Amino acid sequence: MSAQQQQRVYVVDDDQGMLDSTVWLLESVGLTALPFTSGRDFLEVCDGQSQGCVLLDVRMPGMGGLNVQEALRERGIDMPIIFVSGHADVPIVVRAFRAGAVDFIEKPYNEQLLLDSVQQALNRASATDPRLFEVQARLASLTPRERDVLLPLVRGCTNREVAEQLAISVKTVDLYRSRVMKRMQAETLADLVGMAIAAGLVDALRLREAAPT
Repeated sequence: MSAQQQQRVYVVDDDQGMLDSTVWLLESVGLTALPFTSGRDFLEVCDGQSQGCVLLDVRMPGMGGLNVQEALRERGIDMPIIFVSGHADVPIVVRAFRAGAVDFIEKPYNEQLLLDSVQQALNRASATDPRLFEVQARLASLTPRERDVLLPLVRGCTNREVAEQLAISVKTVDLYRSRVMKRMQAETLADLVGMAIAAGLVDALRLREAAPT
């Protein structure tokens, strides 16, 4: 992992003026800032290999920041997210932090406050175990159906229970399970569960609660 990769900041804001000024501020202190005017554009280039942190506007046309955050989480991409918004009402702030945001800054922002927050987020990202990035990349390579099978499996469901949940045959579940194990490079189900916990897909203390009864 190079220092250049660690210092990468993805800036997502539909306000072109705000986007330009934020990119200029970040680059003025030697950071690499990648601008995006929509959440969908950002998600198109973001994958399990992406490193750094994300400065994310809350309210954007088409796909808001909270939806982008959820999409990253579903893909197993765990980059630190800092929300920047002119509409910081309490329910939005609470929802953002519950979903894992590291900070929430109101517009117009204080430049030093923003830079300090970004540096803390980058320090957190660079401290992440490199093996986690490998797991996230494998998760990102799964097809939607493979992910559908993965989640109930790591939550303790049997193949028959997974088949019932997804309305497919047990034989089909067996096939997808085999593919998931191969893509995730897991030799045992315990390996798969460990990866899912490390990537934040499931809570180690609530596996039984998460599994359907």
